[in-house]
Amino acid sequence: MGVDYYKILQVDKNAKDEDLKKAYRKLAMKWHPDKNPNNKKEAEAKFKQISEAYDVLSDPQKRAVYDQYGEEGLKGQVPPPGAGGPGGTTFFQTGDGPNVFRFSTRNPDDIFAEFFGFSSPFGGMGGGGGTRGGSRFSSGMFGDDMFSSFGEGRPMNHGPRKAPPIENILPCTLEELYKGTTKKMKISREIADASGKTIPIEEILTIDIKPGWKKGTKITFPEKGNEQPNVVPADLVFVIDEKPHNIFTRDGNDLVVTKKISLVEALTGYTAQITTLDGRNLTILINTVVHPSYEEVVPKEGMPIPKEPSKRGNLRIKFDIKFPTRLTAEQKAGIKKLLGP
Repeated sequence: MGVDYYKILQVDKNAKDEDLKKAYRKLAMKWHPDKNPNNKKEAEAKFKQISEAYDVLSDPQKRAVYDQYGEEGLKGQVPPPGAGGPGGTTFFQTGDGPNVFRFSTRNPDDIFAEFFGFSSPFGGMGGGGGTRGGSRFSSGMFGDDMFSSFGEGRPMNHGPRKAPPIENILPCTLEELYKGTTKKMKISREIADASGKTIPIEEILTIDIKPGWKKGTKITFPEKGNEQPNVVPADLVFVIDEKPHNIFTRDGNDLVVTKKISLVEALTGYTAQITTLDGRNLTILINTVVHPSYEEVVPKEGMPIPKEPSKRGNLRIKFDIKFPTRLTAEQKAGIKKLLGP
């Protein structure tokens, strides 16, 4: 079956980033080896499991692979969900190509240091300098009073600083925002190896665009920026932008379309033929008199509402009425006769 990371962190499968951080803080404090000198072997194993669980579930790419394939798939170089498909490009491959997904977990002490601030500034205290792969904390500095002084989830102030987020615009067509889609973004960044030397790598990030998302919606990939000494990598943020559409405009959850009609059609009736964003053909009969500010509202033919996928906004039809540039005396007399008091 493999390891159940959700069970290890004591969170459910819908846990958000803040839930994961809160769970990690609590459990890491409880099971840090230096806090359990009389049960160090078990504590080291649990501390490592907790760190690995947080590392996987807090990384959207690792979590996507784990949710679909489990621990075995995650560590067996299985491509993430949606990495390829009909009509799409397969970005991931097996073997040793540059785009293959490889699982690697971060050092438990590094993760702990990001939360609680114990990194290189504390290397000289006691005997706890430590190196990568071993505990960098002295056993003497972690008494019960030291741990209790943190409180629940309150990091120390002198830890590694977090690099500011990096924002990138993600243009989407109105059709993509209507139906939802998956986009794959190739990024290049630098990571630090065991010796601290930075090496360039390329990654493919999978972004699931949900139906109804709006311009300005942000998708965050935590700590996908460059790795630097004593700096927590920046979050990589993609911001949804909406490309102009040649037929529809969006107003909140409504879709708006403008139809050009003649004055005769405005007065006597009009049949609007509209092709929706998902390819359906709508026929709307308009029998009322259409004045310049009139709108015909077609319920539930607008954009999906993200938080309530079964509901939609409305389709609003506006009209651009074409008036004649001139009328003959006979036409004017006829109109007066028809429309006069």
